[in-house]
Amino acid sequence: MIKKGSTYVVMGLLNTDSIAYATGKLVEEMGGNVIWTAQNERMKKIFFDRGCKDLSVEEKDAMQFKYCDVTIDEEVETLFNETGEIDGVLHSIGYANPKTCLGAEEMYTPASQDVLTGFHISAASLATVAHFAAPKMKNGGSIVTLSFEGSRPFPYYNWMGVNKAALEALVKALARNMGKDYIRVNAVSAGPLTTKAASSIPSFNLLASTWEDISPLPWDTLEDKVEVANACVFLLGEYSKKITGQTLFVDGGANFIGGRLMDYEKPKK
Repeated sequence: MIKKGSTYVVMGLLNTDSIAYATGKLVEEMGGNVIWTAQNERMKKIFFDRGCKDLSVEEKDAMQFKYCDVTIDEEVETLFNETGEIDGVLHSIGYANPKTCLGAEEMYTPASQDVLTGFHISAASLATVAHFAAPKMKNGGSIVTLSFEGSRPFPYYNWMGVNKAALEALVKALARNMGKDYIRVNAVSAGPLTTKAASSIPSFNLLASTWEDISPLPWDTLEDKVEVANACVFLLGEYSKKITGQTLFVDGGANFIGGRLMDYEKPKK
């Protein structure tokens, strides 16, 4: 449950076809205030202003946007200096160069800077965000990040899979460190969803079809982003005050299945 009048920062919004947007809108529906962030003005113009045809100009103008490149500490610090007191943050940020870090059969890449950049944005930036957000959570709060099955390697996901594993480890480390300030840190690990971020993953359709073989509950790569948003809001809100350091799987149960489902176990269509 979101406390009415509370303020949350939703970081990394690209467009309306995202977990970040679904989460932020649900926060607003429950009476919370949302501050949205994009990496920079150019990214917002390309992916949100021009790319989101389902919102009117008035609806877009009503959203409170700020810009923040999480690889630049000064920008993260400025962001939270401008937000005032907040109750939570959704860290919906990740990147891996698809040409060098995704899709290759071999993990080696000569573009080591790409690996470092991907790690910085996808994992280490959570610590930067937590550092500057914490002073604005004077009565405690919640930080939630988005993961994708960091304990098992999937084809084509390669370095991003490594980054997600690091992200989930960082969640635990931050949760231990920040509990004294009544700040919870958790991750939501979603099943594959058709989003802008997913479009950069080579052979994403193969990854999505894998869920038909391993998920005991039916998984919809389009509609189930709402279910993921529900979990994010739960962890951001008042009903999860004693939950921290956890990765909550919202993936139809695929994470615990050994092997493939037998035909008689598969969800009825």
